[in-house]
Amino acid sequence: MAASAYAVIFDRTVAGLYDFTAQEHLRVAAESRDGRVQGNYEGRAGGFGGTLPELFDAGDQAFVSLEVDGYKARGYDRASGHHYEAEILPRLIQFYDHGEKAWFSFEPQFV
Repeated sequence: MAASAYAVIFDRTVAGLYDFTAQEHLRVAAESRDGRVQGNYEGRAGGFGGTLPELFDAGDQAFVSLEVDGYKARGYDRASGHHYEAEILPRLIQFYDHGEKAWFSFEPQFV
């Protein structure tokens, strides 16, 4: 959802994320056009996408909501049963998972 939120807010295609918590590059891509999001995550079956505010994650076979307000995003992941929220900045995504009760930080990467 971090990559999707960035793509929606900044109208820019995300080619990957650097996960500061895990200290690794994630091969996740997302793009947004006219309220429609599509993307994929290398190593997972299927991609994700749909029309805001509901996206379908083919890997989990579940819907995830994504609501954007300015530079903030929030939603609910039906697969995990967790809410999330994020603050999206030009070079940093701060993501809070209410189920994990933890913050995660990502840097978007582009082609």
